[in-house]
Amino acid sequence: MFNGIIYHKGTVEKIIKRPKGINLFIKSSLKINSKDLGISVACDGVCLTLISYKKKISEFYLSNETLLRSKFRNIKLGSVLNLELPLIFGQKISGHICQGHVDTVGHVKLIKKIDKSYLFQFSVDTKTSKQLIEKASICINGISLTISKIKKNFFEIWVIPHTFNETNLSNLKKNDLVNLEIDILSKYVRNYFNEKK
Repeated sequence: MFNGIIYHKGTVEKIIKRPKGINLFIKSSLKINSKDLGISVACDGVCLTLISYKKKISEFYLSNETLLRSKFRNIKLGSVLNLELPLIFGQKISGHICQGHVDTVGHVKLIKKIDKSYLFQFSVDTKTSKQLIEKASICINGISLTISKIKKNFFEIWVIPHTFNETNLSNLKKNDLVNLEIDILSKYVRNYFNEKK
């Protein structure tokens, strides 16, 4: 479980293709060691299991299911990823509850600097758009953000300079893929009322 507040970023150092997935090697300043093998780490919002760690490089295995559902289908060497370690009992939650279970991907439609903040628009399919709620939280590349406006095939968020500079939002450009995890409370409420119909 995570809360979408990013303190660390990592860089993809190596990718090994497997018959049913890939092994991903990420270099970062995460405070972990070889004793932490098996822990979950949110990598751009995807919950991955640490399988090896050496000289600041963490190794993860991604199945084909994960690749198909996430932006990792297009992962490249040198890509910068947002990283978050799992929450510890009693830890302050500054964002919202994120599971690391990505629902779908979106495409960057627009990035516009207005005064000191940044307006982002992300294109999504109609099915995803119908699941979103204005002013609700959404996890984008592992970052806890708030939906400001929803249209038929895209939604908007506003990003403050600190978040822009401390995450890989600053690396995004038009048409880039992003990982999206819809707020779990929104999903539970929607499923509840769908079952009541």
